[in-house]
Amino acid sequence: MPNTSDLFDQQSTDWQADPHAAFDAWLTQQAFRASSADVYRAQWGNFLEWLATKRATLHTVQRPVIEQFVAQLDIRRPQRMRYLRLIERVLDHVREVESAATNPARFIAQDGNAAWRKARDNEPTGFLTHDERALLVAHLFSPIGTLPAGQRWRERRDRALVAVFLGGGVKTGEAAQLTIECYAAGAPYVTVDASNPLLIRQARLAPFATELIDNWISERKTAGLSGELLFPAAPSGRPMHKATMLRAIDAVVAASGIAASRVARASPQTLRNTYAAELFEDGTDPDRVGQWLGFQQTISANRLHRAWQEWMGEQIRERDMAQARAGEAPDVDPHGLSDDPEKPHL
Repeated sequence: MPNTSDLFDQQSTDWQADPHAAFDAWLTQQAFRASSADVYRAQWGNFLEWLATKRATLHTVQRPVIEQFVAQLDIRRPQRMRYLRLIERVLDHVREVESAATNPARFIAQDGNAAWRKARDNEPTGFLTHDERALLVAHLFSPIGTLPAGQRWRERRDRALVAVFLGGGVKTGEAAQLTIECYAAGAPYVTVDASNPLLIRQARLAPFATELIDNWISERKTAGLSGELLFPAAPSGRPMHKATMLRAIDAVVAASGIAASRVARASPQTLRNTYAAELFEDGTDPDRVGQWLGFQQTISANRLHRAWQEWMGEQIRERDMAQARAGEAPDVDPHGLSDDPEKPHL
């Protein structure tokens, strides 16, 4: 006996007549867990209610209506994205049934300036200030002092690790997999391998990063560490766990003195963002920066560039406000007493 839900879902008129039932028929073909299906069903119902208020249907809805729907949801951005992906996927199916070419939800997720992205829990992209970066780099080159051999090579490793984030823009997962062969002494780049040959890239290294990596490789040879990994966790050569890597970065950042003055953590992602910020400030094209960072889509580099511009604007505003406050005349209380003890009473 044929599956009536499958037959029902094949007709464009079914989506027009009863989009709730058509969605249920489509949902049964997706092999979702029952709990997930219930969530998607509720999300779809909310979307259909919105369409009704806008006097639109699945066949007449345009991109602005979908954008408005996602933007007005009082939820976090990841949940908004899930709503959008569901709508996009279903409309892909509906348009396929109708042999229509355009899905109005298709490019909304790629719009970096869309209003729906401004959810209340979106954290601003973090960067180090010029002073923070300078202090951190200075610490990376500061004398290590007298340490036991085991602590000495780990300190060199951790400083070089910070260097590949701050001066090479690699990710934590990429850093953990770098091998000695990925880098040639004195080279201005490091090769970031990938299982897909098309995704292998050369990440540009800042001069300070090259010097620190050279120092680390020399220390690594002296310590006689085994294996091929550039940043091993132990003399045996085993890989660093992400948690170990994060603790190492936190320790170096704390030792540099910049952690105490920061509200947000200076994570590897913050260092990677700062790597991009330095390039943006030098006038490097965002597309080129995106290539060095390993972005697969141009929109990702453009989004990071916009975040940097917004961050720079905020830094300038804070600086101007601080200068204005410093230049203000001291307040005077009703009794004629100045708040500056060096100035006479009025």
